[in-house]
Amino acid sequence: MRSGRPLLAAAALSAVTLGAAYTFGPQDGAAEQRKAAAAPGAASELATATTAAAQCRTDARYPKRQLRGIWIATVNNIDWPVRTGQSVARQKADYVKLLDSAAERRINAVFLQVRPASDALYRSGLEPWSKFLTGTAGKDPGWDPMPFLIDEAHKRGMEFHAWFNPYRAAYDADVSALPASHPARVHPDWVVKHESRLYYNPGLPAVREHVTTVIKDVVRRYDVDGVHFDDYFYPYPGRGTRFKDGAAFARYGNGAKLADWRRANVNKLVAQVDAAVHATKKHVKFGISPFGIWRNKSNDPAGSATSGMSAYDSIYADARHWIRKGTVDYVMPQLYWPRGFRVADYDVLMPWWAKQVEGTGVHLYIGQALYRVGTTDTPAWTKPGELPAHLTRNRKHPEVRGDVYFSATQVRTNPLGAMDRIAKAHYSRPALLPLIKGLGGAAPAQPADVRLRAAKLSWKSSPGARAYAVYRVASGGVDACSVADARNLVAVVPAASGARQSLPVTGGGTYLVSALDRLHNESAATRAILP
Repeated sequence: MRSGRPLLAAAALSAVTLGAAYTFGPQDGAAEQRKAAAAPGAASELATATTAAAQCRTDARYPKRQLRGIWIATVNNIDWPVRTGQSVARQKADYVKLLDSAAERRINAVFLQVRPASDALYRSGLEPWSKFLTGTAGKDPGWDPMPFLIDEAHKRGMEFHAWFNPYRAAYDADVSALPASHPARVHPDWVVKHESRLYYNPGLPAVREHVTTVIKDVVRRYDVDGVHFDDYFYPYPGRGTRFKDGAAFARYGNGAKLADWRRANVNKLVAQVDAAVHATKKHVKFGISPFGIWRNKSNDPAGSATSGMSAYDSIYADARHWIRKGTVDYVMPQLYWPRGFRVADYDVLMPWWAKQVEGTGVHLYIGQALYRVGTTDTPAWTKPGELPAHLTRNRKHPEVRGDVYFSATQVRTNPLGAMDRIAKAHYSRPALLPLIKGLGGAAPAQPADVRLRAAKLSWKSSPGARAYAVYRVASGGVDACSVADARNLVAVVPAASGARQSLPVTGGGTYLVSALDRLHNESAATRAILP
């Protein structure tokens, strides 16, 4: 839960080319391996190199592929825009500051809230402009932020995930205060007033269709890399007020129990959005960051050894169902509690989630509570080493493929120096993005004419490449193991226009360059030629 105040804790309490011919395909470059194998005389060399790569001993401290993300919350101006009514230039400058601070710590993904409450931080014909841009709902800010937001992320080698809240219709329950074109005014039968907020009724097929249409519109018109939902589905318990969806239940319940029907409504939306996203653009990822407790073992033998709020029972979010049905590409549970916290222990929950995704193909990233570091409500958060220790624990579970931090402001302000510690101990090398099966893509052509002259590495552009991975082997020979993990990875360079790419480098040794598509399918690597 991310609404501008720390509610989660309270909720828990209730080729290489060696010379010219010797080429091997990297671990994830199956397409490139097939191409190389088809070349005359290449088969035996490829087989030898592939065998060597399979025998490499990798170091868990330097994962080659790892998602490292930040949430940028726009609701209530938590992260961006810093205030309503700022000039376009100020909004751009503030956003760049957030990205630059993240890039310094080798973050490679941004999750930006583009739809806080049935509004838009982009130009939309379906929903009104967000009040968090100008201070007035529906007021045109004079520019479309989305292309800029995406481009600036891509310039820094970061994925851009568009973050939507599916069911929140407005922060104010007064429908008359919304713009006349707002869907809640056009379709008042869609909404439920609940504890001073306005929600779309998840039980209505028309609501599911509208939410899906909004998301398809963004995926179709903008170059986003992912679609993201947070943890808000049915309202959190709050003051215990009954959510008034009785009429919809009477019409569509078909004899089910109310709780089962509500979970089924959410499951239908998740499956519908998943299908729509991939039908629109196959490569776009879809994932959800659910509340950190699915169910407690006291309620369900399959649950975790915790005693906090259950997302399954309280907000009708069944993340285990999404994982098993494959209707998400990733889950990012918000594990906003420290190690040893009795009600919801990080050391209990993280392995539980790792077990849920094991063998499913669904990726697991952990939502980390950077915003709580330095707070005093739980003694563990007063210790600068608590959050870095979470990442150390993650290394024991290969199912954990990365971490995302709430939120971007704290990445910049660096409470207790925690992000500096994480950057030094865990992000000392760049990382490629994890590959999710089924999203398509293919490794671009292997870089050609890689040259090192006067501390400048350059190479010919590879058609279709979105970035390049640069490795430096400081001493010793170069073989398949040189690129098996990130020990030798010195940069992931976003592709620039032009016939050649370049990178200033320092230090001796042997340089290698591979090409990456937008999903980070990787080509074989090419060794630099010295003058």
